[in-house]
Amino acid sequence: MELLFREMEQYAAENHVPIINERGRKAFLQVVREQKPHRVLEIGMAIGYSTLQIAANSAEDVTITTMELSEERVNTARSYIARSPYADRIRILSGDAGELLTGEAAKDAPFDFVFIDAAKGQYVDYFHKIEPLLADSAVILADNVLFRGYVCSEEKPPRRYKTIVKRLREYLELVTKRPGYSTKIMENGDGLAVTRRKKDTF
Repeated sequence: MELLFREMEQYAAENHVPIINERGRKAFLQVVREQKPHRVLEIGMAIGYSTLQIAANSAEDVTITTMELSEERVNTARSYIARSPYADRIRILSGDAGELLTGEAAKDAPFDFVFIDAAKGQYVDYFHKIEPLLADSAVILADNVLFRGYVCSEEKPPRRYKTIVKRLREYLELVTKRPGYSTKIMENGDGLAVTRRKKDTF
């Protein structure tokens, strides 16, 4: 797998595909290894890099339902996943996550681990849609929640980032104040929010 991961990292760098960066990867994998999930939902697959990292560090019987909007990236991800030992454990859904979460993806619930790394302005919407799909003690890991430092900064973000920063602040407020959940913000990489659902609170 290491050779395949290196190849994917090189492809991502050369083609400007956002994958979880090196500084954030260690914290990301630490959470996955602690949880050792069995049923995973991933929102935002890109070329399948994080998908395969999750597969390689989860429970032996892990199954992953992953989704991606870009058809080109779906095709690239399929080719990489086909070369891995986990091809038969990964179900790829192509299309808009907001629609898939209330349709096709819901068929694979409940999920004990969710990784969100898609449209930053949609994180609040994603949360509300995945909430009914969660298992007891599920973990939701959301990437890029500090968005280049702007989310927790007093500094005004550039106009083009204003809406994204506002929406990410709304997401963090939601998951830190939501009854039945506890959230920890890890500042590694571009910021990871680790939200744990407390068992027997629903």
